[in-house]
Amino acid sequence: MTEETDDLRAARAMRRAMLGDAYVDRATSDPDPVAAEFQDYVTSMAWGVWTRGGALTTRDRSLLVMAMTAALGRMEEFRLHASSTAQTGVTDEELDELLFQIAAYCGVPAGISARREIQAMRADRAGG
Repeated sequence: MTEETDDLRAARAMRRAMLGDAYVDRATSDPDPVAAEFQDYVTSMAWGVWTRGGALTTRDRSLLVMAMTAALGRMEEFRLHASSTAQTGVTDEELDELLFQIAAYCGVPAGISARREIQAMRADRAGG
């Protein structure tokens, strides 16, 4: 495990606030020291950028992450972030509009895949 710094603590807190304790606990439950170090690295890199300040809001960062994960075809990550929009301030209407941006700039297949993920996420949300 890496040394705990204020930046890492802030990144961990942001990750938990956005994705929830259950998800983070599952992701960090592997007792292997390399897995723990890797999780600290991922948290520091991916979530540290959310806590660094700057002109982007949490909502802005969320929209960007969803667009980038869709562009890369990382639909599991796209759905994870789409599922956390209640915490980021992204509305369902904005998520719907994002699909058009994804299709136009990342390609129709990426837009279709992202729409499927949003539909499945909303079905899960309505059912549970």
